[in-house]
Order: sequence, then C-alpha cells, then structure tokens
Amino acid sequence: MADNENPPLDESNEQIDVRRQKLAKLRETGALVYPNDFKPTHSSADVFRTATNLSDEDLHATPRQVRVAGRIMAMRRMGKASFFQIQDRRGKLQIYARKDRLGDEPYALFQSMDLGDIVGVSGPLFRTKTKELTVEAQELRLLSKCLRPLPEKWHGLADVEARYRQRYVDLMVNPEVREVFEKRSRIVTLLRRFFEERDFLEVETPMMQPIPGGAAAKPFITHHNTLDMDLYLRVAPELFLKRLLVGGFERVFELNRSFRNEGISVRHNPEFTMVEFYQAYATFADLIDLTEELIVSLARAVVGSLQVPYGEDVIDLTPPWRRLTIREAVIGHGGATEAELDSVAGLQGFARRNQLKVDAHAPYGNLLVEIFEQVAEAKLIQPTFMTGYPIEVSPLARRSDKNPALVDRFELYIGGRELANAFSELNDPADQRQRFLQQMEARAAGDEEANPIDDDYVRALEYGMPPAAGEGIGIDRLTMFLTNSPSIRDVILFPLLRPQR
Repeated sequence: MADNENPPLDESNEQIDVRRQKLAKLRETGALVYPNDFKPTHSSADVFRTATNLSDEDLHATPRQVRVAGRIMAMRRMGKASFFQIQDRRGKLQIYARKDRLGDEPYALFQSMDLGDIVGVSGPLFRTKTKELTVEAQELRLLSKCLRPLPEKWHGLADVEARYRQRYVDLMVNPEVREVFEKRSRIVTLLRRFFEERDFLEVETPMMQPIPGGAAAKPFITHHNTLDMDLYLRVAPELFLKRLLVGGFERVFELNRSFRNEGISVRHNPEFTMVEFYQAYATFADLIDLTEELIVSLARAVVGSLQVPYGEDVIDLTPPWRRLTIREAVIGHGGATEAELDSVAGLQGFARRNQLKVDAHAPYGNLLVEIFEQVAEAKLIQPTFMTGYPIEVSPLARRSDKNPALVDRFELYIGGRELANAFSELNDPADQRQRFLQQMEARAAGDEEANPIDDDYVRALEYGMPPAAGEGIGIDRLTMFLTNSPSIRDVILFPLLRPQR
C-alpha cells in the first residue's frame, strides 16, 4: 500500500504547530487525549495466524473480531472510506475505515489523525480484492498523538549520528534496525541456554570496584560520598569470577556490562557487554572446542547457516577453525623473517622498515603484539585462533609448560576483529603477585592500563584455586558479526555520542 503522506525530513515549526492545534481542539471537546484503557487482544502476527487457514468465505460467514493497536505508518484517504496501516511490535496490518460504519464523529477524528499517531482499532477481519488481510474498523480511538512528523528518508541520512541520537525514531521507521536488536536479544538468550545446559551457574559481580583489574584498560573513576572513597567502574569481571572458583563454584558465567575509558570507533564503545565464563579443571585448549561449538550453534540459530555474510566477505564457520601463532601471523601476513622476530632489535628494525608506529621502549612481548596488530590482525578474515602470546601482555594467564616466555592463551579473530580472549588461568599466588609487581612498575613508567596490585585476589589464590580456564566474548562484536553490521553503534541501542552543540 502506497504511503503518499510522508512529510519531508526537514521538519518545520508549522507542521508541529498544526499537530499541536489538532490535539488542543481534541482537548476542548473534553475527550481523554492520552487514554490508557484500550486493551489489544491480538498482535499483527496473531491476526495473520488467526486467518491463515480461513478462506474469504469463512471470514464472511463467521466474522473474527480482533482488537489491535499500533502506530499509523501509512494512509490513503478516500472521502467516506479510507485505508491506513498500523505497525506494532510484530509487524504491520492494514485497517479499513468507513464513515457509515464508524459514525460521523469518530470518522471526523480519524480524518484529523496524522502519520505517527498511535491508535486502537477493533473490528472484524476480511480480505480485500487484492487479498490483503484487513481489519474493518468498528471502533477507532486515538491513544497517543504524534506531535512531530515522521521522517521520510531517515535510513539514508548522511549524518548517521542523527539515527543513533534518536534511536526511537530509527526503530520506528526502519524494520531492519528493529530486527538487529531482536537478533541481539535472541543471541543473549541462546548464550544463557548454552551455558546453563553445560552446568554453568550465572552470577553477578560488582560493577563498582575498589581496585580495577582483569584487563589492560583505563578505568572510569567515581566517588562514594558516605564511605569517602574512590571507586572504579569495572573494566572486566574476571578477578571476582575467579574468586568464585576459589569458593567452590566450578563453572560460572556472567553477562556483564563493562566500562573502559578509551577511544570511540566502529568497534569500541566505552560501555559494552561481554560474557565471561570460567571452568575448573579445563585448559585453554578445551575452550577452543567450546568456543567453536558455541558460535556454530549461534550462527545456525540466528543466521540459519555456517556461511555468514560479513561486509564484502563470506565467513565459513565450518569447524575446525585455523590455529596460528603470533609469530606465524607476523611472518605470513607481515613478511617478517624468523631472525627479525628473535630480538627486540630485530622487531624494531622490522617496524622501521615497514613504517610502523610502535613504542620504542616496549619490552619484547609488547613490541611483538603491537606489530602483529598492525600487520596481521585485519587480514584474519576467516575464523582464526591466535596463540603463542608473550607473558608480558598476559599478566593473569598461566605460563606455558613448553615455553615459559609464553602463556596458554588464545584470541579468536573473525572478519579481522577480535571476538574472544581466553587462557588457562594463573593460580600460583607467588607468580601472580610477581606479575602484579611488574604491572606496578609499568604503571610507574606511565602505562595507565597496567593492573594495580589486588592483595585480596592474591589472598584468595593462597586458599587454592583449582586449575581452570576462562574466556571473555564481546557480545557487541559478536552481534555485529551475526547481523552483518559495520559499526558497534549499529548494535547498541543508545551508543555514547558527543553532546549536541
């Protein structure tokens, strides 16, 4: 059905004034202008299910009465009879309004309605000559007046920030945007089910912490007045979740909001969502298998295929996924030689030769990872488990038995972006305290992302934490992947933006 009454995108004060005048006239009649007593009996999807197996003759012989409500998204006025379309949480539905059926006063009210108004309708179902299922309005009520005209070309705005700032309009006029967030909700539901079916316990840990830890990130700082103490919005729930391993909860997970005082980009938002999970008597190798199983199950449920379109690529999630070490990636994707990767001087020379920006004073492990991120990360399109991480960049991970300069850790990359980070957990309290001390040295040297010492966490380890492995998966980035969304702002309902001037 054609929509021939969309206003131009640039709203005018005149249009808003006209709508407010209509509302004022309605108030003058003594009518309740924002009623809250209309109770729908059907959603649009319910209506279509009701009539699925009914012929036109069935609908005529035994009328099916429905009560529906929604926002007017299109109108076609034709004198004494008109069609309009409403949209509710489940879709769109056509309504037929006739003056001789509604009566003069209700039909006059309809004639004054605008696109965007929220209405309640009751009446029988029928099919038009073009076989479109329609409700014939016997009752029509204005439930909420839309005082601002709906935009005509909202989705194609050059300034996409307008869509993010006014997400309520974005959701209203773009069904594909609503679909993304419906899929996000389904992803979270499926994640919960996946872990619960494997005997993981869902828990909640503090979002305000006296000591920030669990990730290399700069925290947000707040202050508790009564206790007169600074607190930090958590950068990760890791250290509290591992305290629960000490306490005897052998399998735990948390769907959590975390906060990092860092830049904003297509893949970063200061407030973001993760799932973190920890399993006693497991290794990072066990979590590789579990992660494959998890993401494969999500893709089948949400996308319906293991061939997932993402940007210009099609990601093949068919297991097993590629395994690659950091060194192998820098050699294969960056063109480095084995000799260049054997020393700080060799890495610095490679960086200069390739005009890479690196910290000239960084230790070997940090330098290697910096180079990897610049020369290889964006090229990891198909699912790849990266291993061989240096101990310098992994202060909470267990040392490798084969090479104590490395840790038992992986990061998962899909579409050139990190989706998950996991490792076998460090449960030696002496080793952990020494790692914290090294982090404090890095802080003193100016690294604001280095972890401070958490004495209580070390004390917890001294009670004995079982051997375990843990992992964090970014829900926002996972949703980006499974919905083919180019920016993290497309999968966060209200992303952080600069204030409008």
